[in-house]
Amino acid sequence: MPSQTLRQNLAGWAGLIHPGAVLVSLMKGIELDTGKRMSEVIAEVTGWPPDQIAVITGPNLAHEIAQRQYAAAVVACGDQQAAENLQKACHTSYFRPYTNPDVIGCELGGAVKNVIAIAVGIAVGMGLGDNTRALLITRGLAEIARLGAALGADQHTFAGLAGMGDLVTTCSSPLSRNRTFGEKLGRGIPLAEIMAGTNQVAEGVKSSKSVLELARAHSVEMPITEVVAAVVYEGLDVGQAALMLASRSAKPERYGV
Repeated sequence: MPSQTLRQNLAGWAGLIHPGAVLVSLMKGIELDTGKRMSEVIAEVTGWPPDQIAVITGPNLAHEIAQRQYAAAVVACGDQQAAENLQKACHTSYFRPYTNPDVIGCELGGAVKNVIAIAVGIAVGMGLGDNTRALLITRGLAEIARLGAALGADQHTFAGLAGMGDLVTTCSSPLSRNRTFGEKLGRGIPLAEIMAGTNQVAEGVKSSKSVLELARAHSVEMPITEVVAAVVYEGLDVGQAALMLASRSAKPERYGV
């Protein structure tokens, strides 16, 4: 389910859901125009209280989970008992869920990492190496953490599975739709051609715009996100995008919120 279609689809389902149900979101995106996280959209459309809405996120490439390879995830919910019930329901010998009350941080980690993965993919497609990849992953994490701080997230979340774990997986794996999308851009394939030949959703494409709007609304600097949005929405050449990032003024490693 693409995150940008949630509001429209859920409006048709809301009356069919049992009032006592815990609603679980697996989507990783920020809604365009509103800047709302997926759990916020669910609450707004259904009228459900936040403590009845949970999020499952983390480094969870579907193909590997389907093969029952070892994996872990984060169950985020404001109601600890609901989180533990959900944790128990999806805990298997190969899939280990952890609970976390920080819904904001978990959702931001899942949404913004898709944007950073496109940037990493562009670098890989351009033939750049591991140093550049490490640069983008770590500075991408700094962007996620700055936005999280501004929105009230727990900073420890971004050092865990929902933050660094999901970011590393999405930026490193050839199974990642967002990284693959970025690689094609980096190889010079026109955006329209990539979109026409893609039958899976690369959430970072549309989320780059909504994340950037959210960052600007809270005066948070996110240069990698800004460049990805410019490539996707304004036709910025990928070579020029790399130059823009490389030519930024020198700063302390930690700055901003």
